[in-house]
Amino acid sequence: MLPLKEKDKPIIQKLLSAGCCARCVLRFCCVSVQAAYRKQPEETLKELQIFINDTENDKYAAESETSEDPPNKRAKLETSITDVQSEEEAAAVVKSKDGDSRVCVVCLGILQGLCGTTQAIKVSEAVKAGNYEFDTLVLSVSLPAQLCVREHSCWLYVKKEVREKGLVLDKDDVIQVKEAFKWIMQGMVTKELGGIAVVTKVSPFEVSVEFTHPETDADCHFLAATCPDCFKPTKNKQSVFTRMAVVKALEKIPDAKFLKHYPCPPTQPTSSCSPQVQCLHVSVFVAGRYNKFCRSLPQTPWVIDGERRMESSVEELIAAPILSAFRADGFNFSSSGREDVDVRTLGNGRPFAMELLNPHKSRFSKEQMKQLQETINQSSDKIKVRDLQIVTREAMSRMKEGEEEKTKSYTALVWTQKPIQREDISFIDDIKDLTLDQKTPLRVLHRRALAVRQRAIHSMSTRFLDSHHFYLRLKTQAGTYPHFKWHICAMMNYNISVDVDWPPPVPE
Repeated sequence: MLPLKEKDKPIIQKLLSAGCCARCVLRFCCVSVQAAYRKQPEETLKELQIFINDTENDKYAAESETSEDPPNKRAKLETSITDVQSEEEAAAVVKSKDGDSRVCVVCLGILQGLCGTTQAIKVSEAVKAGNYEFDTLVLSVSLPAQLCVREHSCWLYVKKEVREKGLVLDKDDVIQVKEAFKWIMQGMVTKELGGIAVVTKVSPFEVSVEFTHPETDADCHFLAATCPDCFKPTKNKQSVFTRMAVVKALEKIPDAKFLKHYPCPPTQPTSSCSPQVQCLHVSVFVAGRYNKFCRSLPQTPWVIDGERRMESSVEELIAAPILSAFRADGFNFSSSGREDVDVRTLGNGRPFAMELLNPHKSRFSKEQMKQLQETINQSSDKIKVRDLQIVTREAMSRMKEGEEEKTKSYTALVWTQKPIQREDISFIDDIKDLTLDQKTPLRVLHRRALAVRQRAIHSMSTRFLDSHHFYLRLKTQAGTYPHFKWHICAMMNYNISVDVDWPPPVPE
């Protein structure tokens, strides 16, 4: 039997007469026993009817002990609905004995036909179709905003009865639709997925059931007029009636004002909610270092005014094999600084990281990551990747911190118009911590403000080649652009290496 008490009977009668489904009746009676929600709705409804009728039958039996005339059947039916408030309410209770075929006025069908084996099968089919790699999953539920309005209306409907009976009951004690839905569905989904656990805590894999309803705006529209400051248009939302905004408005509006604009109990809905199942795996982060050997390869896709300037980029050459291997829906690429399109990146290379969005495959061994690295390196002779590995989200911050702390090593081949001797350039080796006033380069003005920033060249060294050429090595502060002119020479070309120890080296 259901875990109900005598004090629940007047609430049950009012909710059934208002058009609430059996499970919503349990919610408003604050039943927290999960097994009670897992019963079939028809079975629960019968038990509720037996429960509220028991008192009347007991009352009638007590009266009949002092009566000489036997009761007739009509009298018994009348006494079974004595506590119902009106003839219309009585008719609703009697009608519901044939089965609750109406859409619930509170949950809009979510805890009725949309909460059972059929829905569990749909969830499992969506998971299997995505071919995800996971051990556990979290089931999340998104509800239409007007459920808050309808629940508030229903609460006000029983509130008077609660106070008159002297019952201790608060709106916050009512079991949430989301919670009841999960209690019912978790075991069913686990069964359909062959025993894979549906957990209540954190899992990297989430299955979301989003419910929508065509009457959302109509049910919430009066709140926009009474609490306009709660509803502000946003770029990413199709409707201003978000669940958060509606909850905020309901907290502000007085009961009398609410009842003036919205029916109590709620009106019978014309349709039930529509569910949509979506699967989402948390992002996986991949990091490494890259070398760039080509002087006509931008770091990211180079598109100006909708026109592509170069056929590929470092980002695309690295991302394509990784995206395919993880079967991800998309990615975000970032690196420790940038280099010009005509600059090679040598030495230890430049650290980079990729956030893989909704990866369907997420587990890779060290051997598999090495093989993926080899696939990238074999796909192009313009770049090479090293130390490819999966990292945590927290480890990503190390790369960003390094952008301010790191030093860069540049090597430039320098041509001089005037013939020189080895001694002519020896003074450069003694220059330390040279401060530059550096203007924002034209090529980055579209993303950085025009300003003069101080940057430091920590050290310089030279290697003499011949009377017109020498190598110049610079170790500079992060953010230094080496496109400056020397009064004794002109740069022919240069290479770059980023001196930050991230990600950690992967042993060969």
